[in-house]
Amino acid sequence: MSFTGGPRVPPTPTLPQGETVASYGTYLEAQRAVDHLSDRQFPVQHVTIVGTDLKMVERVTGRLTYPRVALSGFLSGVWFGIFIGLLFMLTSNSLGILLVAMVVGGGFGLLFGVVSYAITGGKRDFTSQSQIVASQYAVLCATEKAHEARTLLREVGAVRTGQPAAPAAPFGAPPSNPAAAHPQAPVAPTGPTPPRPAEPRYGQYAAPAESAAPAQPAAPAQPAAPADRPAPQYGQYAAPAEQQPPAPTAPPQDPDAPEQQQR
Repeated sequence: MSFTGGPRVPPTPTLPQGETVASYGTYLEAQRAVDHLSDRQFPVQHVTIVGTDLKMVERVTGRLTYPRVALSGFLSGVWFGIFIGLLFMLTSNSLGILLVAMVVGGGFGLLFGVVSYAITGGKRDFTSQSQIVASQYAVLCATEKAHEARTLLREVGAVRTGQPAAPAAPFGAPPSNPAAAHPQAPVAPTGPTPPRPAEPRYGQYAAPAESAAPAQPAAPAQPAAPADRPAPQYGQYAAPAEQQPPAPTAPPQDPDAPEQQQR
């Protein structure tokens, strides 16, 4: 609640503006930090407490039974009866009216509580309390007062110091460069890495690099077909090649023949 005059809460849901000057794990620590700023005469109308990562927590306080429902309803009826009895005592000073109002109110409260519990059919046989809890509480301040707020909050700790050259972006604003916020790691090449040859030292002869694949042997040359013989077409019978007669061979010479001729 604000007691300074005009309302500070905007009429429509709006994200708060400013820089994060401190962050705390509990609401009491954030409240203590703002109270510290107020004690140092800081204009706290520029400060906002923002809870992030909200969770709804329901804490079970006990088991619900008919006696407990009846007792709770009776006490609620008694308090209502006291209120009605005090109104009647304004016209008369009799305490009997107050006692009668308490008894009647307690009876109606007991009956109403038991009937309401019986209608539920035992679907909720426990009592609980619900709260909205945040995992982190950030203290935001206007940009022109952020440096002064950080200086004062250093005494209580948990101060966030940003870079002076680039002020922090407003709360809830998207990053200017989404790719820089989530850089991708370089992908390492898969497969075995070939070994690197040792570099020759100064003054040593560097052998030429071996080729990656050995040279394939040349295929033997096929004899050319005779020019006057046409090549067979697909599906026709190919006549066998004419075999040429073998070359005449010289008769074997007798080693004694030259001697006989000389004689």
